[in-house]
Amino acid sequence: MDPDQLAKAFVEHYYSTFDANRAGLVSLYQDESMLTFEGQKTQGSQNIVAKLTSLPFQQCQHGITTVDCQPSGPAGGMLVFVSGNLQLAGEQHALKFSQGLVALLGESRALFSSSFK
Repeated sequence: MDPDQLAKAFVEHYYSTFDANRAGLVSLYQDESMLTFEGQKTQGSQNIVAKLTSLPFQQCQHGITTVDCQPSGPAGGMLVFVSGNLQLAGEQHALKFSQGLVALLGESRALFSSSFK
């Protein structure tokens, strides 16, 4: 699979899991993984999922506008930049978001670093 298709498939999986079952993201993160969410840094798979599941909104829907990627390092490393809309349940207007991901997208998938704004 070409890198663009691989990144788009990963992004689709990540956000559909985020929207339906945030706790299910635990398998994508590792103990060394880092999430920066609106300026707050969180490290480790369990801590990251705890942060994501504690967000003040329980239901949301990500609408992806762009996915840009480039290979980074050996063995399937990828730098992915995503932008789109975040629709929160009960809200009339969607919020804009952007997220940068550093991921391993080879046979095993893992997120090493993620920054959400």
